[in-house]
Amino acid sequence: MKNIVRTAVIPAAGLGTRFLPATKSIPKEMIPIVDVPMIQHIVEEAARSGVTRVVLITARHKEAIENHFDFNPELEAFLDDKGKKELAELSRSLGRLCQVIAIRQKNPMGLGHAVLCAEPAVGSEPFAVLLGDDLIDSDVPCTQQLMDIYQRESASVVGVMQVPPSEVNKYGIIGGKPINTKTWHVQQLVEKPAPESSPSCWAIPGRYVLEPQVFDCIKRTKPGRGGEIQLTDALQLLAQERRLLAYAFDGVRYDTGDRLGFIDATLAFALKRSDLRSGVVVLLQKHLNKNRN
Repeated sequence: MKNIVRTAVIPAAGLGTRFLPATKSIPKEMIPIVDVPMIQHIVEEAARSGVTRVVLITARHKEAIENHFDFNPELEAFLDDKGKKELAELSRSLGRLCQVIAIRQKNPMGLGHAVLCAEPAVGSEPFAVLLGDDLIDSDVPCTQQLMDIYQRESASVVGVMQVPPSEVNKYGIIGGKPINTKTWHVQQLVEKPAPESSPSCWAIPGRYVLEPQVFDCIKRTKPGRGGEIQLTDALQLLAQERRLLAYAFDGVRYDTGDRLGFIDATLAFALKRSDLRSGVVVLLQKHLNKNRN
């Protein structure tokens, strides 16, 4: 079946204050998980899902993200001259991943507003949204899983995962009618509810496949706390007026916007690599033994 979702929107305009001082001069999205920038993992997930065009929603001083997905003739020629063909090809491959369009979010007005900034590039087609702070490790890309639901059901779909009741106040939470053990017809969405008023423990960790009608819903969404337009509130409108599904995706999610989550992801991805695993195990054991003494 031909993939009808060709575009992915990746909001990347945040200041990354939780990672200061590193993010004073470096976009947080360029901080690497081992040696691969966080944003590259996200773009690669989109590309593996069949996306051919990525719309980056950026801000001032984030040109490094765009440059990362461009060719670098000077670097690549230098590597070729030194006989480092594999590294030269690695650099070139980033420029071939997909077409990258950068749009600036001139004012920090929330995730809903950031997605709305992509409307001129997206147009009237369905599109995926991937948040850069959420790294999902899975055999089948999480975005591809949602695309499969979208193509089968012709309805917008959000990826969800179950969280402890004590953590529902960190996420957008869905409530609705189960269709099967992994899919829900969404009837309610609440942004960061208190545990006692949460409609469920099913949280949205930053993966969506949406119909273009969501842009109109965002335009009709009033700013909430801090003057921000929440995507969750716009999706509540979409759920009322159209059909919105939630799907419990397969995969392990890492919150790389959190320092401990970032360390967790770094360790997990390092241990998966045959060139690093044994060395990482030795280092971990060394530090564990040291802290016992």
